[in-house]
Amino acid sequence: QVQLVESGGGLVQPGGSLRLSCVASGFTFSTYAMKWYRQAPGKEREFVAVILSTASITNYADSVKGRFTISRDNAKNTMYLQMNSLKPEDTAVYYCKASGLAYWGQGTQVTVSS
Repeated sequence: QVQLVESGGGLVQPGGSLRLSCVASGFTFSTYAMKWYRQAPGKEREFVAVILSTASITNYADSVKGRFTISRDNAKNTMYLQMNSLKPEDTAVYYCKASGLAYWGQGTQVTVSS
């Protein structure tokens, strides 16, 4: 069955960096666009970034553009989110998802605080 396992979250000070990973299994990873979402306490889940199957095209929410970089390694069935210049408003649980598949991982908590 489809499995998505996010990792790499943690507590970081404002201005710091984190790299999230999403390991996928149970489907042909290399043929799917992949997305990152996040959900802050008391808020709805929101789109963060997307990367097409060949990694040729990426897109970002305006709130993270220029600070976050999405990438993937199809040989490892893994997607990444490099997060730099983190802000307190980036605090959320981060989830990965395959576009068109109704599966979510358990998420990884990112907390940006001094």
